[in-house]
Amino acid sequence: MKKLVLALVFIGTISCQQEKIAFVDNVKLMDTYQEKIDIEAKFKTRTETFGKKRDSISQAFQVEAQAFQAKAQKMAQAKAQEEYGQLQQRSQFIGQQLQQEEQQLQMQGQTEMDSLVSKVKEEIKAYGESNGYSFILTGGDGGSVLYGTESHNVTDAIVKILNDNYKK
Repeated sequence: MKKLVLALVFIGTISCQQEKIAFVDNVKLMDTYQEKIDIEAKFKTRTETFGKKRDSISQAFQVEAQAFQAKAQKMAQAKAQEEYGQLQQRSQFIGQQLQQEEQQLQMQGQTEMDSLVSKVKEEIKAYGESNGYSFILTGGDGGSVLYGTESHNVTDAIVKILNDNYKK
C-alpha cells in the first residue's frame, strides 16, 4: 500500500511539473532588429547603384544602336548585316554581364540575410537556455503560435539583446 501511495505521489509530482514555454513574433523581431535594417539599407543602396549603372549602359547602347541605324542606311547590305551581327553580339554580352552582376548582388544579399537569421536563431536558443525555457515557438505571420498571452512573448527581450550586441 505504501508503494502504491508513493507511486501515485511521484506520478502526481511529475504531472504537475510544467514545461516553460514562450514565443517570439518573428515579423516584429526582424522588423525591429537594427542589423537587419542596416543590411536592407545597404542592399537597397547597392541595388539603386546597380540600377543606375544598368540604365546608363542601356542608354549608351541605345544611342550606339540608333547611330548604327542611321549609318546602316548608307552602307551596302552585306556590310550592314555584318555590323548588325556584331552589335547584337555586344548587346548579348552586355546583357549577360549585367545579369551576372545582378545575380551576384542578390546572392550577396541572401548570404548576409542567411547569416543574420542564423545569428538570431542562436540568440533565441541562448536566451531559452539561460532563462530555463523548454520551448520557444515562432509567432507572427507564418508562425506556429495562433494565440499566446503577452506574458509568454519574449520578442522584446530578444530584440533588445540582439540590438545591444549589434551596437558593440
